[in-house]
Amino acid sequence: MKKETECRNKKKDQFEIILIGEGLLVGTVGGLIVLLYRIALQFAGQWLNEIRQFVGNSPIKAVGWFLLLILMAVIVGCLVKWEPIISGSGIPQLEGEMDGKLNPVWWRVLPAKFIGGFLSVFAGLSLGREGPSIQLGAMTGKGLSKLLKRGEYEEKVMLTCGASAGLAAAFHAPLAGIMFSLEEVHKKFSVAVLVSVMTASISADYLASQFIGIEPVFQFEIHHALPQNYYWMILVLGVILGVGGVFYNWFTLKVQEVYQKIPFLNHEIKKVLVPFLLSGILLFVMPEILGSGHNLIDMLTEHQLILGTAIILFLCKFIFSAVSFGSGAPGGIFFPLLVLGAFVGGIFGMFGVRYFGLSPEYINNFVLLAMAGYFTAIVRAPLTGIILIFEMTGSLSQMLSLTVVSLAAYVTASLLRSEPIYDSLLERLLKKQGRQNI
Repeated sequence: MKKETECRNKKKDQFEIILIGEGLLVGTVGGLIVLLYRIALQFAGQWLNEIRQFVGNSPIKAVGWFLLLILMAVIVGCLVKWEPIISGSGIPQLEGEMDGKLNPVWWRVLPAKFIGGFLSVFAGLSLGREGPSIQLGAMTGKGLSKLLKRGEYEEKVMLTCGASAGLAAAFHAPLAGIMFSLEEVHKKFSVAVLVSVMTASISADYLASQFIGIEPVFQFEIHHALPQNYYWMILVLGVILGVGGVFYNWFTLKVQEVYQKIPFLNHEIKKVLVPFLLSGILLFVMPEILGSGHNLIDMLTEHQLILGTAIILFLCKFIFSAVSFGSGAPGGIFFPLLVLGAFVGGIFGMFGVRYFGLSPEYINNFVLLAMAGYFTAIVRAPLTGIILIFEMTGSLSQMLSLTVVSLAAYVTASLLRSEPIYDSLLERLLKKQGRQNI
């Protein structure tokens, strides 16, 4: 009996070491793929800016750009038609696979998601890199598990490791990658899985940092922690973000319904063509809202916007993001929703300065707080939201206020009975396939 117990413990220890080794493998390979994807998207953003300057006011060049947009839309639409699982962010699809309801072919998803996501960002669609990065990382984990002939349990662990590595490499956020993969993807906790996921996330982040650097994604200044006499404003902001998050979820799903109900948009190419052509128009009318929106964060936190302009940019970005995502084009909602949350916080801070005697130096505090609160209200993952914003900004001084605003937003969204966005998207995806999310 004693020998049997020792044998089991030995096998358990060996299995945990094997999981750590698999996490390292997935983190390295998945991190490399996501790093290449992130670099490709950087070039896409640079090329879009160069095209804007090249086209200028020339009608002939403008026609040429629209023709190129149509060609890219056709390619993306064909990719979505060929592999429907790449549509949107990819996170609901991953959750569906973890629940045993979906079984995508990894070697089809990897190239299709990479190319489709790149072309969508190059065209200027308001989509983020995090969803595709998470799906690319997860499919890398699945591919490695198939090649190594692992069982179902190990495959799910490797999928989780890949998701963690994808988010870590995409945002230089290893802790958020760990928390998101456990809180949103795996949804089960064990020491063995935790250590394996940590290994994947840290290795992917280390690999990406060697090429891109260790600077936070957002580099705006937070001069001081928000004084506690302003904490009532944090609670008010949390309620606003909770309501706003509920509306965001409703509006995003409603736009998807509109795409489905319009008879003319009965094909993937036609659906994708809508945001691609709209992006071409916006290049000449309002180029600031194209892409994920990093430039908007810079404008907001450097106080280059007045209140009215900020409100207009927020509304336009909100609508364009929904149109882009609702079309089914490959791309995530993380980054755009963080930008939208930042604008809610910035606008709220401007109101505070104008009507409540708030010092202008605290506007950036509300920008940061609103990103976490808006994310929490929409995704319903408060721990991931807090850690993500902390890692993306490098600010440790706001942890208490981040927690307060996230809890207020979470409670508000829950009381309004709004489902988390990824749960709603998965339910709709399964319903489209004639299945139920039970």
